[in-house]
Amino acid sequence: MMKRTETLPKQNNPIKPGATIGILGGGQLGRMIALAGRAMGYRFVTLDPTEDAPCGQTADRQIVARYDDVEAALELAQASDVISYEFENVDAQVAEVLESRSYVPQGSRLLRITQHRIREKTAIRDLGIPVAPFRVVDSADSLRQAVGELGLPAVMKTATGGYDGKGQWVLRSMDEIDTAYETLSKAGTELIVEKFVPFVMELSVIAARNPSGELAVFPAAENVHVDNILHLSIVPARVPEEVRVRAEEIARTIAEKLDVVGLIAVEMFLSANGELYVNELAPRPHNSGHYTMDACVTSQFEQHVRAVCNLPLGSTELLSPVVMANILGEHLEPVLERIERLPRTAKLHLYGKADSKPKRKMGHINVLAPTVEEALAEIERLEIWTNKAEGQQ
Repeated sequence: MMKRTETLPKQNNPIKPGATIGILGGGQLGRMIALAGRAMGYRFVTLDPTEDAPCGQTADRQIVARYDDVEAALELAQASDVISYEFENVDAQVAEVLESRSYVPQGSRLLRITQHRIREKTAIRDLGIPVAPFRVVDSADSLRQAVGELGLPAVMKTATGGYDGKGQWVLRSMDEIDTAYETLSKAGTELIVEKFVPFVMELSVIAARNPSGELAVFPAAENVHVDNILHLSIVPARVPEEVRVRAEEIARTIAEKLDVVGLIAVEMFLSANGELYVNELAPRPHNSGHYTMDACVTSQFEQHVRAVCNLPLGSTELLSPVVMANILGEHLEPVLERIERLPRTAKLHLYGKADSKPKRKMGHINVLAPTVEEALAEIERLEIWTNKAEGQQ
């Protein structure tokens, strides 16, 4: 039986292998955190409302309960020496309970910032880091005024919720104003409208920081999205060295100035004139960091465990060029049909989800090669992510 230690660890004391890490959330990110941590000697307990959740399959124990269940949160706290989370939309009351009853080194301040787009954009801007110009709107008239100031196209988003393109509306004409406002205002949250930043590439950088203040940054990834869902992460990113260095420095600055513990993923747009604009933050392991599992000395998941347990951070050195390709529900069957054709340097990671649905993330493949161009050619050769392959299902 798992038992947490009697006293909470002090901030700068390492939490050594043998301790129990609690994870709020039982999805694929928690699963991969647990797989990395178990290899290091840690035990895991997870809380998730879905029985046999992906993380529950790899943890020592799963508490099956809703995320806003305070009693379940208390149970998680009692069973854990340290608690982490795998998603940012944590119920505020549960976060408060966990912080008062257990050790949550990531804290709730960063959650409060990153789960609300207005606070997030404001915090980044206040650090002197470029973000797309934005306005807060509370009516169709204020939206019309904001668009008049920012120009078209513009992007309206809900301040909370929304991912993979949900909760967003790209405004391309003033005729859409009333319909767009009426549609997104139904979410019952504040709305923000941003100037559309013409970009030539999307980049992301993941930074890690432990309570002692040690900081490490993973190589920048070049990201390709299809239907607002990440399709490919290409590393090294095909950008000038100066852009790569600046992107990694932005992530480093954000991690340090926002007092991050654990991981933070910083998503950015690269404009045609070489400017970088931060788009979003995620205070956890990130889809665009999955390439680290096979291509870096330390994976993002092991690094997260090291960070929240205040161990020395591992090397983020890139050992090989790599391309990560997401496996969505519509790709799973073609992947399994072609499994014998996967390159010898391809690493398949499936998440153990019971139901395969279109657009649902079911796994990913990391293809290592001497160059990213060769890795991309291998992915193209498999014909898994093409319309032809999808049409055969």
